[in-house]
Amino acid sequence: MAATAVRYLRSAGAPTAVEALPRPALRAVRDDERMPVDPGEFRRVLGHFASGVTVVTALDEDGPAGFACQSFASLSLDPPLVVFMVARTSTTWPRIARAGRFCVNVLGADQAELCRAFAVSGADKFAGVPWTPAPSTGSPRLPDVPAWIDCEIAAVHTGGDHLIVVGRVAALATAATDSTAPLLFHRGRFGRFAE
Repeated sequence: MAATAVRYLRSAGAPTAVEALPRPALRAVRDDERMPVDPGEFRRVLGHFASGVTVVTALDEDGPAGFACQSFASLSLDPPLVVFMVARTSTTWPRIARAGRFCVNVLGADQAELCRAFAVSGADKFAGVPWTPAPSTGSPRLPDVPAWIDCEIAAVHTGGDHLIVVGRVAALATAATDSTAPLLFHRGRFGRFAE
């Protein structure tokens, strides 16, 4: 479709090249500069935004890896893309990056303990947790989740103290009943959706 538009513009004598704009000056906050917003206040205010909760998993040469993630969203329908954000300090992220693929396990309302197990740093998060390989990437698919999304890493961007990971969806499905309520996170606590 883009090629058709370019051919049309050329036939009409319109310019098809866009002049590159100068890149904005990028800078980091120096030690002697104050942050524009207090981090505690930032966290408190943004905690009012309720989100779903997921566990992002991968399988590398050392076995299964995963972490709890609430910063997940759909990004594009065509091509099918999803996105999640991970702290640069994550010890699990390098393993997922090396694997080049991941599975997003959307947690249900009764899976708060599973989420807490995957939120712990440095522990064997898969101790006692059964899993099956996702069909496309082989990444761990957790039992009884309402939905899962199996992905290949398409891009990684920097975003402050986090990385923005874009995944191209290879396979996905919901639970057989499709009636499981989601696990929600709001103001530092887990909750349920009430109708």
